[in-house]
Amino acid sequence: MVPTQVLVITQQAVDSVASLVQGLVGSIAQAPFGSGILADLILSVLVIAVAVVGRRLVLRVVDRHIDDVRARYRWSKGSGYVAFTAVAVFVIAIWLEAGTQLGTFLGLVGAGLAIALKDPVSDLAGWIFILWRRPFDLGDRVQIGAHAGDVVDIRVFQFTILEIGNWVAADQSTGRIIHVPNARVFTEPLANYTSQFEFLWTEIPVLVTFESDWKRAKALLEEIAAEHASGVSEEAERALRRASRKFLIFYQKLTPIVYTSVENSGVLLTMRYLCKPRQRRGTAQAIWEAVLDAFAAEPDVELAYPTYRAYLDPPAQAP
Repeated sequence: MVPTQVLVITQQAVDSVASLVQGLVGSIAQAPFGSGILADLILSVLVIAVAVVGRRLVLRVVDRHIDDVRARYRWSKGSGYVAFTAVAVFVIAIWLEAGTQLGTFLGLVGAGLAIALKDPVSDLAGWIFILWRRPFDLGDRVQIGAHAGDVVDIRVFQFTILEIGNWVAADQSTGRIIHVPNARVFTEPLANYTSQFEFLWTEIPVLVTFESDWKRAKALLEEIAAEHASGVSEEAERALRRASRKFLIFYQKLTPIVYTSVENSGVLLTMRYLCKPRQRRGTAQAIWEAVLDAFAAEPDVELAYPTYRAYLDPPAQAP
């Protein structure tokens, strides 16, 4: 929530800038060079300078009264867009004499952009789509195409993610910054890890030997999964109710479960549980350490690994 004082001061700053622009226009119109290219050039430079100074004044007020990093970021971005738009409108109006010329100019510019700048125009449309439909927001963890990461910036032509995965396991950060063109939201599937339903299903396979007491091993795994996922199921249920108002998402079971199957080298017990996207590696480590400790205390349970057995026929008896 933006403080009322900030809005009042910002409105006063905008009014002051508008009055200054009007005064400059009147002064230049009355000057000896009040018409012609030189006057238009001087007025254009002054409009740009006023927009830059006005934006800095607004941001200074925001920095003094707002501590939230995200709110300050949005003010910085929003004021930049407003200043750019205002400068563009004023400069175009200065250099064009009539409204018909303005329409012709915009039509020609639009046609040129559609032909020569197809990709930037698509990126601009993608930016509008991102602001309108909100497929993701700052701080969300997303994957688009082969790239995944946390969204750290959204601009007119591209958004930026802090990469996860790649050569690093368990969706942890690589430290690389990836700039993604906004137009890719139209052409590639977009996965959001944290929006709406901010939990992921995670599985940990545990393979025990055929000679092990697999029922005892399964009971131990169920206890460990329930212990480490305690509290998550209740939180996930509340998040699911919120998400179901917008999407047709439903699960019959949100508590941890252990599935049983058979592999070539033993009995596979797969632990399935919910966790938050940024906690996958930490929960997996805690669960594996608990599994190793529990199995070490059970003489009838052993972890399996690929093995081979060979049966040799006895040598043939001589006649």
